[in-house]
Amino acid sequence: MDNKLNVTYITFGGYVEVHKYRYLYFVIMFMVYMLIISSNFTIVFIIIIYKNLHEPMYIFIAALLINSVLFSTVIYPKLLIDFLSEKQIISYPACLCQWFLYYWLSASDFFLLSFMAYDRYVSICNPLKYTTIMQKTTVNILLFSAWILPACQFSVLLILNAIKEICTFHLKGILCNSTVLTLHCVRSRLLNIYGLFNFVTFLILPVLFILFTYSRILVVSYRCRGVRRRAAQTCLPHLLVLINFSCFTAYDVLLARLELDSAKIVSLIMALQVVIYHPLFNPIIYGLKMRRIYDHLKKLFQQNGVVSLH
Repeated sequence: MDNKLNVTYITFGGYVEVHKYRYLYFVIMFMVYMLIISSNFTIVFIIIIYKNLHEPMYIFIAALLINSVLFSTVIYPKLLIDFLSEKQIISYPACLCQWFLYYWLSASDFFLLSFMAYDRYVSICNPLKYTTIMQKTTVNILLFSAWILPACQFSVLLILNAIKEICTFHLKGILCNSTVLTLHCVRSRLLNIYGLFNFVTFLILPVLFILFTYSRILVVSYRCRGVRRRAAQTCLPHLLVLINFSCFTAYDVLLARLELDSAKIVSLIMALQVVIYHPLFNPIIYGLKMRRIYDHLKKLFQQNGVVSLH
């Protein structure tokens, strides 16, 4: 606590040998951040410039990749500053802001994955009604709701956190995620109930909806041989991203509630995987597994003489 400025500071205690390896940490994470930005924006750029990718599925993919860049920007600049700082601290309001953006964008990802699953469901199970159902207005409404609904609900949770008194000024991790709850003097029942409601709304329900739509797609694919390959090409990337993101999100959300007393190096590795793996995983999966995107990527690299793929 800084009494002179009346600002509360939180100390991050999850770093391992940061003073010894600060420059190594900085270089590695800076390169990862640049790779995340370049890879995600490359796919988004391709989706924007090629008209045959101006379809709902690819628009949702572009939104998901933009989310990955925003998510990384919430985390990486602060990490890079901490690596070069003598003390790894953050003001409590800034910590709450990072917490809010972190979970807002994560919840938005689950909504976007749900809409992508619905798009594939309509395309494969009701192809004759696809253009009628997935109109431009519908896509815009879905995109709007994917960002606005989580923002509204997590704003309430942000206010509830902000009014809580804190007695601890030390976080075991390297960023402000669910571990923020451990700072409170007394655990709030209302906060826990509303947090559980958000967990069900933004993780459990979307995952159940996605599993339902893909089970229906599998049934149709099994009956009709002609759509099996199409279903595999378009649905497999979404399922891989869903499994990857769900596992890391479940770990992150349950981290503070289970209060696992794991070794610091293990906690650091898991935290870094959360912020590295998913933002890098998305453009790789969609770039390699989505045939149209892959074809455009190949042409782009061939034209610029970067690589020669035959």
